[in-house]
Amino acid sequence: MFKTWFRRRARPRLRVLIVCTGNLCRSPMAEAVLRRKLAAAGLQALVAVDSAGTHGFARGTRPDPRAVAQALLRGYSLAGQKSRPLNGSDFHTFDLVLAMDRRNLDTLRERCPAQEQHRLALLLPFDKCAAAEEVPDPYFGNVDGFDAALNLIEPACDALLADLQRRLAFAP
Repeated sequence: MFKTWFRRRARPRLRVLIVCTGNLCRSPMAEAVLRRKLAAAGLQALVAVDSAGTHGFARGTRPDPRAVAQALLRGYSLAGQKSRPLNGSDFHTFDLVLAMDRRNLDTLRERCPAQEQHRLALLLPFDKCAAAEEVPDPYFGNVDGFDAALNLIEPACDALLADLQRRLAFAP
């Protein structure tokens, strides 16, 4: 008898979507940061991460070169990422839909079905020590804005990772 052994790919138990306006700067950086932190914790197979924009004006575009460069300086790769707009199925697919700022969160609340509103939140409040609630959009500024955004995103993703670990521990 011939047996074929194969490795089954584990299905993610949690799914996180990070959302900004155009999916060009903040959300791609946050996606890359969270992916690396999940990998370092050995959780990359258990938690799926994606990013999207509330507006689809940049569909299919690679992240802003300044975001790519500043993230790379800190060891985060945005390779393979392309902008995509938020779509209606995202509210059912993802367990957490995290906005970068209040304007993004308001847009999510407008589009999200009432029964899925519990999935929506801002990213930064996961970090109880954060000095702000929102990640400012660096798109119209200079490189310093991208560094400032990463300075907020990194500790928020550390705190989000801890939250995800708790959720995984209690998930069936």
